[in-house]
Amino acid sequence: MRRYLLFCSLLAVLSFLPVQGIEPLKAPVAPRAQPLPKTLRVAAVQMRSTRDLEANLKRTRELLEQCAKDGVQVAVFPECSVSGYFDDVVVKLSAEQLAMAEKSVAAACKEFHIAAIVGMPWREKDLLYNSAIVIDETGKVVERYHKVQLAEPWPSWGDHLSVFRLHGVPCSVIICHDERYPELVRLPVLAGSRVVFYLSHESPIKQESKLNPYRAQIQARAVENGVFIVHANAPANSDATGSHGQSRLIAPDGNILKEAAIFSEEVLSATLELSQATAGNAKRSLSRGPLTQWYAEGVKKVRIIE
Repeated sequence: MRRYLLFCSLLAVLSFLPVQGIEPLKAPVAPRAQPLPKTLRVAAVQMRSTRDLEANLKRTRELLEQCAKDGVQVAVFPECSVSGYFDDVVVKLSAEQLAMAEKSVAAACKEFHIAAIVGMPWREKDLLYNSAIVIDETGKVVERYHKVQLAEPWPSWGDHLSVFRLHGVPCSVIICHDERYPELVRLPVLAGSRVVFYLSHESPIKQESKLNPYRAQIQARAVENGVFIVHANAPANSDATGSHGQSRLIAPDGNILKEAAIFSEEVLSATLELSQATAGNAKRSLSRGPLTQWYAEGVKKVRIIE
């Protein structure tokens, strides 16, 4: 009897030891469980920026007020909309100027009770980033996301992904060239994001061969994850410089709900039915296939901002 009890005890201990070469899956980190609002009213603001920081801030304020009057809860602006997408201008902006610009946008968000995601450079110590500044409706800076995959010579690359809440909705953000890297969308979605904001200043219309792939790539990011994408791009200028417009609101099934023109400044707004953003395709990455452990480990690297 004593030997039998000893044998049972040994089996119990062995059952808790990992099998060599196999690690148990760990549950991904996710935002604290909260009821998801039924809807979120968003706007993609297709804004043309200048080389004048003050003029850009004034225009941003005007557009935020316009969006607020339309009932928009979250407005997203193009890449470097605050500074203008000009390499020679961006590198000359000081940390003090950029902090002032951020405070100006935050004050407008608080005044009009609207959340915003604006593109601008950001300095931290000796580093200069190409960033998306996330500000909630109270004027609080919730997140500063720094572009990870770069297409410009001046910024340092970002070192984190994140999920943050705006009006109670878990969201994430990417910037321009980031869209070509599916994991930068998939991992935050697995961590809880249901609306992805995409800021860009894509190639000019003279690079015509890039236009259809741009559309196809961001539609793919929506349907392969099962989430909404709100995309703000800069319009083309009359001399064919600048970007190419075509800001978009994209449904979780990959279909385009609205798309802006190429040359005009526009505001695309819509009320998103969040029940459609199931993230079903993304979630299957955690339960099927040979990369389940890889995804589970990757999700742990997503910064959750409560």
